[in-house]
Amino acid sequence: MALITLEDAKSYLRVDSADEDAMTGILLSSAEKLCADVARLSDRQWAAVNSDDTESEDYTKEALAHIREIMKVAILYAVGYMFEHREKADYTELTLTLRSLLFAVREGVV
Repeated sequence: MALITLEDAKSYLRVDSADEDAMTGILLSSAEKLCADVARLSDRQWAAVNSDDTESEDYTKEALAHIREIMKVAILYAVGYMFEHREKADYTELTLTLRSLLFAVREGVV
């Protein structure tokens, strides 16, 4: 199961209809990739974070739970930003904000 589902993203964006499902799905995928890149997660680490597993060879159970919560916030923020600014987004600003949100994950503090 994904960390953030399409329904989670739609709820966060307050989108009630299915009219924008395709765009919301694309933005969600982009936000996940962007957040994983900003957090400096390898493909294996991202797979562990984005799964339902409670254990990973990279993280303890507690660290994995903490990283998931941080990543959820960052992904939803990124989806919301890209949704609201789809005409003219400032990706430098978005990336800087994500760096701040994901600092603990980026620096291996968690």
